[in-house]
Amino acid sequence: MKKNAKIAVIGSINMDLVIKAPRIPLPGETLLGRDFSMIPGGKGANQAVAASRFNAEVQMIGCLGEDAFGQSLLHLLQQEGIDTRHVAVLPDVSTGIALITVSDEGGNTILLSSGANARLTPEKVRQAEEAIEVADILLLQLEVPLEAIEEAVLLAKRHDVCVILDPAPARPLPSALLQKVDIITPNETEANILVGREPSDTVDPALMIKSLSAAGVRQTILTAGENGVYYQAADTVVHSPAYPVQAVDTTAAGDCFNAGLAVMLAEGRPLDEAIQFAQKAAALSVTRFGAQPSLPMRAEVEQMDVRG
Repeated sequence: MKKNAKIAVIGSINMDLVIKAPRIPLPGETLLGRDFSMIPGGKGANQAVAASRFNAEVQMIGCLGEDAFGQSLLHLLQQEGIDTRHVAVLPDVSTGIALITVSDEGGNTILLSSGANARLTPEKVRQAEEAIEVADILLLQLEVPLEAIEEAVLLAKRHDVCVILDPAPARPLPSALLQKVDIITPNETEANILVGREPSDTVDPALMIKSLSAAGVRQTILTAGENGVYYQAADTVVHSPAYPVQAVDTTAAGDCFNAGLAVMLAEGRPLDEAIQFAQKAAALSVTRFGAQPSLPMRAEVEQMDVRG
């Protein structure tokens, strides 16, 4: 079995500024909040950190601002053992930030400033071609410009590298891109948007996977939260039930799932085994607060009890 999975991650790097409050403020209202936290986040960085904690060799490709948040986030990535030589630190733009209010009832509002993440250009991706070339799997999301994602996929295909796309935040995607992706991992809302349906429409997993296959997707892994995961195996749609846990915070659960999937596949594990590891990892992550602080170590996932 393959050791030392090599994962390249292209995506966003953010600092999440979180205030807990009794409720969400009304327009124009100043409300006294309580706890304040600065939590490293961004879907790209979350996936990179998770993959590193699952014992992969990870190279991160993205952009930070030359500010205090950027310095802190770069240092944190390096502390996680992630290769950051292709993380550009830009002097004329702020690091990406998310301003988050979390109410006692669990609701939240999020105001996102992409900052440096919006400066990830196809040219910067091409400068990181060596990182893609040596990877077993290229892991992508949609919090950076689509042109950069498209360039990354072209480079991955040039070097016969498997591409996993987490299509979040949800948006329509060109068929030419979908046809080049090896595995796509939408949730139900994202799947609806990919096939041109209303985000809130009810999803029939088998029909959705068939629709995405018709659009050119090679393998769809449909994530359905507490209802588990659905995927195509031969001529059958397989349902892998969720692991029952008491959820505290679902932030970064999808990122954790994608990282676990990528690492297991890069190690040569069969798809069903990779999905089960990814599900266990995501289940563990939702029992903890915050994005990157919630991401488990590999040993924790491997020691997790089986489904109840």
